[in-house]
Amino acid sequence: MTVDIDKTDGPADTPPPRPEAIKAIPVRHYGRYVSAVIALAALGAIVYAFSQGRINWGAIPDYFFNDRILSGVGKTLLLTVLCMLIGIVGGILLAVMRLSKNPVTSSVAWFYIWFFRGTPVLVQLIVWFNLGLVFEYINLGPIYKDEWSQFMTPFLTALLGLGLNEAAYMAEICRAGLLSVDEGQTEASHALGMSHSKTLRRIVIPQAMRVIVPPTGNEVINMLKTTSLVSVVQYSELLRVAQDIGQTSGAPAEMLFLAAAWYLVLTSVFSVGQYYLERYYARGSSRMLPSTPFQKIRANLLSLSNRSSAGGTA
Repeated sequence: MTVDIDKTDGPADTPPPRPEAIKAIPVRHYGRYVSAVIALAALGAIVYAFSQGRINWGAIPDYFFNDRILSGVGKTLLLTVLCMLIGIVGGILLAVMRLSKNPVTSSVAWFYIWFFRGTPVLVQLIVWFNLGLVFEYINLGPIYKDEWSQFMTPFLTALLGLGLNEAAYMAEICRAGLLSVDEGQTEASHALGMSHSKTLRRIVIPQAMRVIVPPTGNEVINMLKTTSLVSVVQYSELLRVAQDIGQTSGAPAEMLFLAAAWYLVLTSVFSVGQYYLERYYARGSSRMLPSTPFQKIRANLLSLSNRSSAGGTA
């Protein structure tokens, strides 16, 4: 039996109809809108309250780049850098001592960390400043000899008080970083004939930096703010200078806001440096490094331009 196929209905090679484009309707998150409105309203209320207060806001830009203020900023930065150097070097040494199999060195490191972490840094600064009650003279033999009050200057008090205290915290950070490295790395380096010190310098510490760097960046920012405590020992850092200017100019509250603004500027700069440092040490553990802020901005601009060009061609 044969069946005749009518070929007059249409060409056999007619393509099938294209499916309609899917119109995706995004889900509306009304809670986000409400929370955004509440946050903006609260921010506006705070700004309005400060604008109506009895504060001479014009005094802040007048003194922002004052020579005395800039000198205080410089001393704050100098103290931050030197104290962190003492803290990092001392922290690495204490961490190695803490992990030592020698019970004496391990116990000494434990006691140091326990003491300096267990007492407030403000108390430590005051104690250093008043140790002349215990040591009337400092005698280093033929090298140096003087009265304690002449030796323990405000700068040295701030340097020892903050630096030695920071070493206790950095010791725990460094110890955590050293423990994060697999023991097989140490065993393999020893099998290759490397000494213990060379293993630390060449193998363990470079790998531990990925764990050490992020909390160390936080410690740097915290140290920058903690330097404000040294005003109690008469060291002329940023807060001390701002307070002195406030007393003489009749604008004490305004100068405190000025000091806060400078601390925000400095911590923001340090935060950017911390981000790039973390990104540098993440190269050995991440296949794809996180995008930098400039790369994110560029990607967003390119996506916006692509969308606009696609809309124009459509």
